[in-house]
Amino acid sequence: MATKVIMPKLSPTMEEGQISRWLKKEGDKVSMGEPLAEIDTDKATMEMQALANGVLRKILINEGQSVPLGQTIAVIGEPNEDIASLLSEAPQPAKQAQPKPEQAQPQEQPAPQPPPQAKAAAAASSSAAPRTVDNGQPRAAASDSARMIVSPLAARMAAEAGIDLRSLQGSGPGGRIIKRDIEAAISQPKAAPSYPRAVEPGQIPQIGASAYRDEPASQIRQTIAKRLVTSLGPVPHFFLTTEIEMDRAAEMRKGINALDPDLKISINDIIIKVAAAALIQHPEVNASFQEKFVRYYEHADIGVAVAIEDGLITPVVRAANQKSLSQIAAEVRELADRARSKRLKPEEYTGATFSISNLGMFGIDEFTAVINPPEGAILAVGAMSAKPVVRDNEIVIRQMMRVTMSCDHRVIDGATGAKFLQTFKKILENPLYLVV
Repeated sequence: MATKVIMPKLSPTMEEGQISRWLKKEGDKVSMGEPLAEIDTDKATMEMQALANGVLRKILINEGQSVPLGQTIAVIGEPNEDIASLLSEAPQPAKQAQPKPEQAQPQEQPAPQPPPQAKAAAAASSSAAPRTVDNGQPRAAASDSARMIVSPLAARMAAEAGIDLRSLQGSGPGGRIIKRDIEAAISQPKAAPSYPRAVEPGQIPQIGASAYRDEPASQIRQTIAKRLVTSLGPVPHFFLTTEIEMDRAAEMRKGINALDPDLKISINDIIIKVAAAALIQHPEVNASFQEKFVRYYEHADIGVAVAIEDGLITPVVRAANQKSLSQIAAEVRELADRARSKRLKPEEYTGATFSISNLGMFGIDEFTAVINPPEGAILAVGAMSAKPVVRDNEIVIRQMMRVTMSCDHRVIDGATGAKFLQTFKKILENPLYLVV
C-alpha cells in the first residue's frame, strides 16, 4: 500500500525543515529504517528514515526547499501501484524560481557593502559586492533557468571573496555549489579592472542602483531570528561588567598543559568550571522564569556558544560543577566538533541553565550578549590582554579580562547578579579555590 512521506519533527524547536539532500532517487528501492534524505533543521542536519518498504515513487519537494512539519514530501509504494489519489492530495512540487532582476529599484537599494579586500568587514556582512567583468557589470549566471543550491560554507566564502555565485557551476550533488567550487574560483586569475571615463569638471557621474542577490535564510538563521525577537524584547535585560586579573588562571593552565599536553586545557574551559562553581554558590542565578514560578536548578548545565556556518549554537556541558577541568575540556572539544558538522542531538544543545559566549579569540575587548530563554543569564567574555594596573601603590602589568553578564530582571536582581560576579571573579583570580 502506498505511503506518504511527511516532513518529520527532528528537534524540539523545529517548525519546518529544508531538504538538504535526497539519499534516494525516484525508482529506488527503500526499506523501513533506511536513510531516505538529509534534513536541515533549526539546529543541525539530520537523516530522515523511511517508515515503509517499497519504491520511492515520487519526490514532491526538491533539494534546498523548505516545508512545514507534516507536509507530504514524497510517496513510497509498489512499482506498479496507482498513487494518483495520494498525489492529488499532496502539494505539487514547487516550480523553479526565476532569477530576479539584477537591478533593484532605488527605494529598495540596500546599504552599500564594503569591498571584498576588507576581510573583517566582509565577514560581518551578510552579502558582498559581486565580482565584475570588463564592462563593470556582474557576470551572467551560468544557468539562468536553474535554481541555485549553495552550501552555507560556500555562500559565506563567496561573500567574503566577492564572488558572484551565479557565475559558478556547482560540482556537488544536484549541482550544489560547495567549498571546492569557491576555492577554484578564488584561484582563477581576475580579469583586469576597467575604469570609467574621466568626468568633466562640474559633472556628476551617473551610477545606477547596486546589483544584489537574494539567498534563502538557513533554518538555523531563521530560528536565531525568531528566538532573538522572543528574548531582547520580552525579557527585561540588565547588564553587569567587571574586570578580572587572569595571571594566576593563565599560569595554572600553562602548568596543567605542561604536565599533560594531551589535556589541551583552554582559558574558556577554566571559565566554564569557575562559572559552574559560582552558580552552585548562588543558586538564585542558576534559575529561570516560568511565568507563574521561578525554577531553580540543582546542577550547572553550561551552554557554550559555538560559531557554525549558519550562525550560532550552544552545546551544553551537563553538570559542569561535578566535572574536572580535563573532562570539561574534552567534552567541549567533542561537542564543538560535532556542532560544526551538524551532528549534535537535540538534547545536546537544549536545556542549559546558564550560557557563556566568548569572543576574546577575535580580539573583542567587551560586549553584551542576548539571553537565551528560558535561561536567567548569559556571560559575555572578552579578550585577555596585558594592561598597566595599580597594585600596592605601584604600576604593574597584568593580564586583564572584562566580562559582562546579561541578567533577566524577572529572576535576578542587581545585587544578586553583583554577588555572583564577585564570587566568579574571586575564584578566577585565585583558581586554587577550585580544589578547596
